[in-house]
Amino acid sequence: MKIDRLLAITVLLLNRGRVSAAELADRFEVSTKTIYRDMDTLSQAGIPVAAHQGTTGGFEIMEHYTIHRQFLTLDEITSVVAAIKGMGTAFEDKNIDNLLEKVQTLLSRSDLQASGHGTRMVFDFNPWGQGPGAKTKVSLLKSAIESLQLIRFRYSNMHGAQTERIVEPCSLILKGHLWYLHAFCRLRSEFRMFRLTRIQDLELLEELFVPRETPSLDRYEWDQEWSRHTEREVVLIFSPEVRYRVQDMFAPELITQLPDGTIRMEGSYPVDDWFYGMILSFGEQVRIEQPIEAAQEIRSRVQRILNLYPNPDTQMSTFPR
Repeated sequence: MKIDRLLAITVLLLNRGRVSAAELADRFEVSTKTIYRDMDTLSQAGIPVAAHQGTTGGFEIMEHYTIHRQFLTLDEITSVVAAIKGMGTAFEDKNIDNLLEKVQTLLSRSDLQASGHGTRMVFDFNPWGQGPGAKTKVSLLKSAIESLQLIRFRYSNMHGAQTERIVEPCSLILKGHLWYLHAFCRLRSEFRMFRLTRIQDLELLEELFVPRETPSLDRYEWDQEWSRHTEREVVLIFSPEVRYRVQDMFAPELITQLPDGTIRMEGSYPVDDWFYGMILSFGEQVRIEQPIEAAQEIRSRVQRILNLYPNPDTQMSTFPR
């Protein structure tokens, strides 16, 4: 519909700045003549659209123009409020509180009554039971990124080895329920990803740094080098009793329910400490079919666990050194 296209063009120009008629025509699948007519309509409606000629020409909305409340639906505003509240669960920031107050002023009393008394959508970036330590760490890192301050910390790799790092923080990334710090590591002389749960003794230094050109995060994907384990084809058989847990953990296309009620999971995963910990957490409710060496490793780990719990008549074993 034309009114939907006009609103979409307005929002696009507000967010993007100058856009050519050809680009708009291609985006909305109309002719350039239609775009010119749309611009006339927007101007007549009081939206200050300016046209520029030449190779860098196009249309743009005059600076300082803002979109009015009536362009946003109630559901859109309540979704924005929910997202802002979710940001507040991740770190302490007065700017978040101020932003929330401003957005909530767009909701009238009738809007609040129309939306009902319950909350339709909740974003909470803190896992259940997580203490305030993670929130404090995120807030400190956010401050360091904004002020361009170096930070120092002890970092543990997946094998438990610790190194002291001084880094130039660039970005905080929330992937699932885990936070990562993207930073230039002066020890390794390259950009690295640091998992916040492995960062200890975090310290904000007084020394400032000049920001470097950072790699784009637009299509950030998991790098196998972060875990140092290549993926293997894994086949697991789960008992019916843990079906819901399996469905929570693995993608639906990887799961098949067998005629006897057991669940087969087949997919590619790094066979690392996380994998073995996950398998052990299911106890006798899972069996590894592939790879065979992973099944043998589980058997070995179970035996080492049993060695820690001898018969009551014998002396308690100690942890192996």
